[in-house]
Parts: sequence; structure tokens; C-alpha cells
Amino acid sequence: MTLGFVVGKFYPPHRGHKLLIDQARAQVDQLIVMLAHHPAQTIPGEVRRAWLEEIHPDCRIHLVPDELEDDSSQWAEFTVRHLGRAPDVVFSSEDYGPVFAGLMGSRHVMVDRARLAMPVSATQVRRWPLRYLDFLEPCVRAWFIKRVVLIGAESTGKTTLAQRLAEYFKTEWVPEFGREHWERKLAARGVQDPPPQWTKDEFLEIAAEQQSRENAAARRANRVLFCDTNAFATGTWHERYQRDRDPRVDAIGACDRVDLYLQTGPDVPFVQDGFRDGELIRNWMDRRFAEQLAVGTAPVARLDGPYETRFERALGAVSRLLEEAGA
Repeated sequence: MTLGFVVGKFYPPHRGHKLLIDQARAQVDQLIVMLAHHPAQTIPGEVRRAWLEEIHPDCRIHLVPDELEDDSSQWAEFTVRHLGRAPDVVFSSEDYGPVFAGLMGSRHVMVDRARLAMPVSATQVRRWPLRYLDFLEPCVRAWFIKRVVLIGAESTGKTTLAQRLAEYFKTEWVPEFGREHWERKLAARGVQDPPPQWTKDEFLEIAAEQQSRENAAARRANRVLFCDTNAFATGTWHERYQRDRDPRVDAIGACDRVDLYLQTGPDVPFVQDGFRDGELIRNWMDRRFAEQLAVGTAPVARLDGPYETRFERALGAVSRLLEEAGA
């Protein structure tokens, strides 16, 4: 059985790495990819390993600490000790490859050293990730997509604004799952049945599903993703209907990734569409969201006034976000 070997930081993995690993895997019976990680790196090693396992399910991904110097002899000794043997073939796209392989008595295969097939490097991706999205697999792409969340009380224009922004920036947007869930509940009741009530577990389901749909959409998005609410906001909707917080819902909300909040104010007419019931508490919801966002780490752009004014201000805030990201 031929054992192949690839080593790198994969910080982050891009399609140049994919080309390397795919070509290596096609030439050996078993391929081990060794990922070296360091605590100072901003993308955790465990995250990068999960990405590689998704992209290359037929390879064995080994996560090891990046504690050695850039010295081929040290890495050759470590590799043999770690694997319990020398690999038969080492694949690389770097000049150190032949020396590193030779120190272990392994054959070396160079893959796209000149970066002609895949003109990209991990350094370039880290510096300008939004410029290199086409060189990233969906799971990696989602990490770098900027996430903009619209948050606010009922009937303040969040959904329409999310749609308009997504159309303008030619990208994806995520509708509010809580509304979809409520519409299904109403549709399922009989004509004589009383209005349905919320249960605590429903908010847990809504928060988890909202976050899941957002993460899925981030894999398809173009530079920025617009979210009509998020799991963090679901905790406040729970507070509204259940009169308290649910630590389970808040724990899901704490995992939200947000680069910018757009908070829509309640100074526009309330539109009753047959599903809403919060006209009298819009100001309370608005204040509650503002209080929570004030102690968070994500920047907030307040959107008040006429709808067109809100759209223009949102455009400016999102454009600045992308400009700061080098897009």
C-alpha cells in the first residue's frame, strides 16, 4: 500500500491546496494530510481540520502543533516519529519539498509550483479574503463572508430592506424563520380554534433553525450576507412572549457571527398583514434591542425616518464595511 503525505498550515485552505491534495490522493492508496496549527493563528486549527475533512473525506487529516522552526530536518524527524514510518511519496508546491522528502527517504512530487493552475496563496486570502472568494470552497468561503443583520420591532421594514440590499449587492439574504413558523401554526388551526400560543421549546427550534439557514446561505453569498433577524434576536422575542430569558436560546444566539447590525426604528406606520400582534409594544422592543446591542461588540447603524432614507443609510454602512474589508 502506497502512503502519500502532504503537510501545511492551510491557513486557510484554498483551491491551490485542493489541487495539491486531489492530485496526491489520485496517485496513492492512502493520503495523510498533516495540518500544523499555532494558537496565535486567527482561524483555529480545529476549524481548518473540519474544513479539510469536508473537502477531502477520503483523506486522513492529522492536526499537530506548529512548534518547530522552518527547518526541514526537524520536520522530517517529527513526521517519521508522528506517522511511525516514512511516507512513500511526499507531495508539495514549495521549494522545501524535495529536501524534506529526501531527508525521509521518500519520493517527491511537485504540484503547480509556479501557481499557474491556481494563482492564489493563503497570504493573499488572509489579506483580502473577499477578493479571493472564488478560490475558496463553500465551507471556507462562509468563514469570510461579512454578515449584516437587520434587527428591530415588528413592521419596521426589515424584510423589504434585506431583500433590497441583497439585490443591490447581488448576494443572498436569509428570511425570518420565526415568521414562517408562526404562519404554519396559524394555517394548521381550525376555523373555530383559538389563536395558537408560543411554547419555550419553539423558540429554541427557531433560534437553531435561523442560525442553520444563515450558515448555509453564507456558503453561497457574494461578499456579504443579509439576515432578516438572527438567533440573538430570538432571545428577545422569547422575552417578549414568555416574560423571561431562556439560557438555551441565548446560548445559540451567542454563537451568531455578526459584522454589522442595522436596527430599524419604529417611527414608520404599523402595517397589519394578518400575522402581527405587536403594534402596542414596538417602542419597548426597540428600546430592548438598543440596550442589548449597546453592550455587544458588533457595530450598529441606526435606521430611522422614511424608507428610502433608511435604504440609503444602510447602503452607506454596508459599503463602508466592505471597503474596510478590502473588497
